[in-house]
Amino acid sequence: MSLEERLDKIRSPNLQNQRETAIVLSAVEETLREQKHDQAPTAYFAALLALLGPAITPANGITNKDLAFSVIYLLDLVIAHVPAPLLRSRFSQILTSIAPALTSQDADAPLLRSSIGCLQSLLAAQDNAAWALPQTQISPRRAVAGLLTLASDQRPKVRKRAQDALTHVLQHPPPTPSLDHPVADMCAETALRSLHDALATANASKKKSKDSTQEHHQPGLIHALQLVKTISLASGGWPSKNIEPLCEVLLGVSRSSNQYLTIGAFEVFEAMFKGMANQFSSSKLPRLMEAISELKPSQNDSQLLPPWIAVISRGYDVSAQVDPDGTFHKLPGLFRSVAEFLSSASHEIRVSASECLISFLVNCVPESVVAEPSVFDEKTMEKLAQVAQDLLSVKYQAAWMEVFNVEAVFFEALRWRAIPLAQNIITTIGELRASDSFNGKKEADVVLGKAIQSMGSEAVLGILPLNLAKSQKGLPGRAWLLPLLRDNVINTNLSHFRSEFVPLSEAMYERVIGHGESEKTMEVKIFETIVHQTWALFPGYCNLPLDLLQAFDQGFAELLSNLVYSQPELRADICRGLQTLVESNQEILAVEANEQEILLRNRITKVVAQTNLDHLAKYSGNLLAVLFNVYSQTLPHFRGYILQCIDAYLSITKEKEVLETFSRVTEMLETTITDTALQPQAAKQQPKEPISNQMPPTSHTLMDLIITLSIYLPLPTFPQLFTLTSRILPLTNDPQLQKKAYKLLPRLATSANGSLALRNRNQDLQSLLLSSASTASAPARRDRLLALATTIANIPPSDLHFIPSVLSEAVIATKEVNEKARTAAFDALVLMGRKMSEGGTIEQSKIPHMDASAPTVEANLEEFFTMVSAGLVGETPQMVSASITALTRILYEFHGQLQRNVIEDLVSTLTLFLTSNNREIVRSCLGFVKVIIVSLPTDMVQTRLETLVPGLLGWSKEHKSRFRAKVKHILERMIRRFGVQEVERWCPNDGKKLVQNIRKTKERKKRKKAEGAGEEDKADEEKRTRKGTFESEYDEAIYGSDDDDDDSDPVSSDDERAPRPRKPDRKVATNNNNNSKGTYITELPDDEPLDLLSTTALSHISTSKPVPFKARARTKAKVDLDGKLVFGNGHSGKGDADIDGDAMAVDPKDDPGDGTLEGGINAYVEAIRGRDAVQRGRGGRLKFSNKRNRGKDEMDVDEEEEGGERRREMSGRGGGVRGREMDGGGGRGRGDGGGKRGDSKMMRKGLGVQKVRGGRVGKMRGGRR
Repeated sequence: MSLEERLDKIRSPNLQNQRETAIVLSAVEETLREQKHDQAPTAYFAALLALLGPAITPANGITNKDLAFSVIYLLDLVIAHVPAPLLRSRFSQILTSIAPALTSQDADAPLLRSSIGCLQSLLAAQDNAAWALPQTQISPRRAVAGLLTLASDQRPKVRKRAQDALTHVLQHPPPTPSLDHPVADMCAETALRSLHDALATANASKKKSKDSTQEHHQPGLIHALQLVKTISLASGGWPSKNIEPLCEVLLGVSRSSNQYLTIGAFEVFEAMFKGMANQFSSSKLPRLMEAISELKPSQNDSQLLPPWIAVISRGYDVSAQVDPDGTFHKLPGLFRSVAEFLSSASHEIRVSASECLISFLVNCVPESVVAEPSVFDEKTMEKLAQVAQDLLSVKYQAAWMEVFNVEAVFFEALRWRAIPLAQNIITTIGELRASDSFNGKKEADVVLGKAIQSMGSEAVLGILPLNLAKSQKGLPGRAWLLPLLRDNVINTNLSHFRSEFVPLSEAMYERVIGHGESEKTMEVKIFETIVHQTWALFPGYCNLPLDLLQAFDQGFAELLSNLVYSQPELRADICRGLQTLVESNQEILAVEANEQEILLRNRITKVVAQTNLDHLAKYSGNLLAVLFNVYSQTLPHFRGYILQCIDAYLSITKEKEVLETFSRVTEMLETTITDTALQPQAAKQQPKEPISNQMPPTSHTLMDLIITLSIYLPLPTFPQLFTLTSRILPLTNDPQLQKKAYKLLPRLATSANGSLALRNRNQDLQSLLLSSASTASAPARRDRLLALATTIANIPPSDLHFIPSVLSEAVIATKEVNEKARTAAFDALVLMGRKMSEGGTIEQSKIPHMDASAPTVEANLEEFFTMVSAGLVGETPQMVSASITALTRILYEFHGQLQRNVIEDLVSTLTLFLTSNNREIVRSCLGFVKVIIVSLPTDMVQTRLETLVPGLLGWSKEHKSRFRAKVKHILERMIRRFGVQEVERWCPNDGKKLVQNIRKTKERKKRKKAEGAGEEDKADEEKRTRKGTFESEYDEAIYGSDDDDDDSDPVSSDDERAPRPRKPDRKVATNNNNNSKGTYITELPDDEPLDLLSTTALSHISTSKPVPFKARARTKAKVDLDGKLVFGNGHSGKGDADIDGDAMAVDPKDDPGDGTLEGGINAYVEAIRGRDAVQRGRGGRLKFSNKRNRGKDEMDVDEEEEGGERRREMSGRGGGVRGREMDGGGGRGRGDGGGKRGDSKMMRKGLGVQKVRGGRVGKMRGGRR
């Protein structure tokens, strides 16, 4: 921004505090005009400097604050445009004039910031001679000392402005041969001294104070770190003379437990490295790294060592950017020195060391070394591989998990150059992986997977052979490598698959065939699995193979064809592999990168990729023939991958072969259609197989192939294609074939030739689609709408009469049951509106059922809305409702492009339908009302509230309250936009209750949030947020709601179509009729009430019916025949047995399974004769009891005579909800009789149970016997 533009803003101030400045500027300009001076920066500067004298004096300081601020503010703007020689010659005068503003205790922050700006421009203009003056004189160094003081000021804005000024001064040094600014050393020493003092002060206060929060509140130290960071960024890293002491202090600061200090120290290091990442300042980097290396902490210092390792890692990252080759040659020594920390007992140190090694491999191995290594580079890689191998020794066993991460990145860094170097690494990891006692199999698999990706499967299997085809004694089989190969094979030799895995597959398959048709053994199943896993590797080998020209020959193509025919279970992998062969090479051709990057990443160039595609094109004809035949013999739900493979090979097939294929398929389809039409009706109605096992008609298969072929056809074939389509569309006896024919047009639009054909033959397509409207079947409706949209997108502006011709069809489709059809209808309506908005002419005489004398009208949005509005006078409620829905959608889309009077007329018309008696029409009208509330301007809708609010409230009291939820949600939107008072103003007296409920609900929620008790609401909101996703903005406007309106109030705000919650069970949650969510409170043990103020209260509230609380199993008190308690270990034999509920029970002196001999015997007897023992039923079938063995829940008939007191105790516990703890409750609210909840049978007493007060007694477990 120029000076004049800045001054123009001041001349017309918008803020009150700028008015004084505007007055001063006006006075200065008036003076300049009187003295006939030009309004140049120099003139402004001289006038302002003269005006500054009365406001600020060295003796009295600031005498007029307002004038001083205005003058210095204007000086800050002007001084940057003043010539540098003038600033150098008047340095002492200028500095003396503004110095009181910088040093005065009464100076406000705005005055200081403007003064700092003046000082910044003044210092940036000084030369070497001025900077050479000592600080004791009035010199630039003295001014910088003042800036350094202000850079640690307590006021944030002042501190920030001073730091910015220092940065600007240090980044604009005078011409000098030195790397640093003349004052950089002084700034560094001052900043380092302030950091020392702040650190000492912080340590002293920490020792004196026992407050643990004192360490986390050290603003002085943080400000000092920020100053050091500023100087580091501005001075190209840090002045060379002060690097060592700064590193020592920073590492000491990083030991602090205060995370802000640690982060600040690392930011300073980062700033230093960033300043040295250029060629000009990179000469300081070796000295900095040497200083950091000399400060190496103790090997077991878990506080200081991790940050030191992090700094080393970042430093060599910058070093690799400046000197890639030199840093790479240092890498083995660095690797070995950092690797020593992996033997530390501290987990933090091991993790830091492993991350540092990973950083070295990622950042310090240049791509040129991998692409074209020199002899010295190869020796360096050998040393690096040796260090990586040493990491797998026993010395680092405790850090093997971290070591595996390093080894994985090692393979990624060296890529295929690791093939001769990493043999011992792979051998060691393979031996560890094969050991049953090794716990790091997952990590080892990751390393081996990276090795397979980088080195290739051939190199890895040469070190770790599978040993599956010919197993030898002492050589372990490694079938576990097959899944690793499947997931990681890429960019390798396809010939290895032919030589290694094809013979393995044949050998395994021969063993399967040799077993015959007898029942499969486990061994045979393993052989079958190996065959499947072997061919699962094929897609990976086909992903950018390096030897495609040699490996993919006629013999291999015949082998694949035979397997596709004979092995249906292998078709998916083979087709996926063949498809990958084509698509992976096509991706290389589509990549926008230089050849060097492509070669380094994929080891092939674009030229090689094109050669591979040309080679595959030689076999595409035969492969397509095979795939066509297999496709016709495959069930529909298993043929998708075959069609994708066909599509891939059609893309590389020559045009002549594509034409021949198209001709054959077209002839067969025409013949099939003719034969089907001549087929007798009796033959069509003969019994068919189930749909899942039924092959589709031949015509469906052929039509699929034609759709796939269509985008690869030349232009001369499209007339034949459209003729075939026109023959299929009128067919009403085959809806699926008709559906596939409609799919052809959107498919053509995806290719250049297809789009051109659609534009050239658009009139024929219009006639075809109009003539086939009456024969369109329901399954084809969505695809017909997509075909209509494709045609509309390609019509010229002169043929827009097609839009009103098919408009009614799109409008009616908005009421389709199929959601995809509705979406297609909405999209078609929007596309029509956009096409009409582009302009054109509509010849109404060409519209069906229109008079030949109808005039031609101009196409625009208003005309489109008029056409859609014609459906409002339809004869059926469905047509009227569909028209309202369509108008709602296009109004939401185009309301910003319509004139206001058009929108007002539309709103006036549609809101009248709120008084309709038809619910279908009202439902659509409610959606329209919601859209206008959300989308239209406030003033336009507010004038309609007088009619809208009463109309809405009238439907809230409808007979079955179908629209109550919708109406309440719309009212919530109204209240949020217009306020409660405005909405309540137009409410009738009988409808104010609903508005008051909404208002109270919002107030209650605000009150809860203010009190901090909204945790449950937040949880509900998160749950609804996860579910409340919409496919479009229009759906969100119609059905969506804001989070702050979803309250648990008497009427839900969700859409009416949402599933209603189940009616709450009276046995579990009573008085819950006012909660539509069906909220339950989980029962607590011992009938304790739920403390709603407890922090755990939310865990006992559920939206689903909880299982009743089950008390912990307790030992039953022993009673005699009279019900008296028996203490001690004495037993009465029979009595105890009866009490335990099993007359066959052994004397329970020792509990079953308690570890003693008798306990073991008792456990065995309990298993074969107890109540849970296995029994034989009718026909000798085994029956297992699913009853829970809960002693006090068993109620036998004999207990009526033997244990009256015990029975009364149990029935007394049956009161209320807790009574369901007995078997009659069943834990799920139903008895064993299978009655429904609330059934009258559930109220019957159990057999032999007397009626008692205090609650219902549940039915006994078992029901009938």
